[in-house]
Parts: sequence; C-alpha cells; structure tokens
Amino acid sequence: MTLPVLYSLRNCPYAMRARLAIYKSKQPIELRDVVLTNKPKAMISASAKGTVPILVLTSEHVIDESLDVMLWALNESDPDDLLHGENSLTDILNLIHQFDDEFKTCLEQYKCAKRYHESNLSECRQACEVYLKDLELRLTDHDYIIDEKESLADIALLPFIRQFAKIERQWYLQSPYPNVKRWLNRYLQSAMFTKVMAKYPLWSENSEITVFTG
Repeated sequence: MTLPVLYSLRNCPYAMRARLAIYKSKQPIELRDVVLTNKPKAMISASAKGTVPILVLTSEHVIDESLDVMLWALNESDPDDLLHGENSLTDILNLIHQFDDEFKTCLEQYKCAKRYHESNLSECRQACEVYLKDLELRLTDHDYIIDEKESLADIALLPFIRQFAKIERQWYLQSPYPNVKRWLNRYLQSAMFTKVMAKYPLWSENSEITVFTG
C-alpha cells in the first residue's frame, strides 16, 4: 500500500500541528523530514511553494497548508471528535484563523524584538498578551480552549503558544496565566508530544521509509 507522504520539519510550528492532527487521526503516513536550506527535488516538484508541511496524497492531489492537512487527517478519522460537529467547527475555525492572522504577526514581532534586543520588547509582548488573556479566560471555564473536550483548536494553537512561552522563559514562568501554563504543560509532558517531536534522520531519495502514525 502506498502511504500519503508528509514533508515536514521537526521544529516548524506549522509542520508540528500537521503531525499532531495526523497522530490524533491514527492515519499512517510516510514522514520525510527535510531542511529548508536543502529542499529535496521531490518536495519542490510536489509543491512549488516549497514550505512545510506538504502532504502528497497522489501526484494530482497535494495539500500544502497546515490547517488543510489537519482537516484532511481528521476528516479521514477523528476518534477523539476534535472537529466537534459542523456548528462547533465554525467557531473553532474562526478562532484558529484569528490566531493565524493576528496573533502570529504579534508573535513574530515579539520574537524579533527579543532576538535583536530591540527597545519595544515589552510592547510586543503586550500585543501577544491580548490573545493570551482570551485563552486564559476560556481555560478558566473549561479544561480545553473551546469546551470540556479537546478540539482542533487546542492542537492548532499549541505550537504557537509553545513558541510564545520560550521567548522570555523567566517572564513566562512568572506570568499571570496559570490556566494557559497548565494547559500547555499537559501537552508538553504528554506521550503524544514526545512522539510528534521525535527526531528522525533527514530524508533523501535513498532513505528507508519512515512510517508515522498515532
């Protein structure tokens, strides 16, 4: 049986959330870990976009947006009901798009301010905190972002909240977001996260197949 092929980069948050959804779906795929400084020809042939994740289902059917990969995986199999049904899915997707479109911009500015020792570091952090406060309120009412059940929103936002937590580690550890910290720690200490973040040899044309599944 020919498996779908996922081109991935271990620490890329977009590739990470694609792997999280595939893990949750329990769908087996062939995982090809790459580095973007030396992109394989097969990856570029599949998608000229050249960024991970890229999921190759057939030569005619390629998915190269992380959220679309997640939705493909969970539409194939969703044993934990992460999609929550059509009505809830609209709210879930709206929240994910808000973080992808708005929070991610603030997060990039925050990362740059820290990396280049810019004077507006605290302002950049505060811009991110607008979204952290929303999550903190949500997680005050229930264990997961949408409700008492884990959803697509949790695993879609997880890699980016992890990035935020790492920028100013000491500040984050003392920050007034106990529910966000509890939520994030539960994921970071999970068997799922250990599996999703496992390190594999870089893929080449002569590599053995690496099968990844939940």
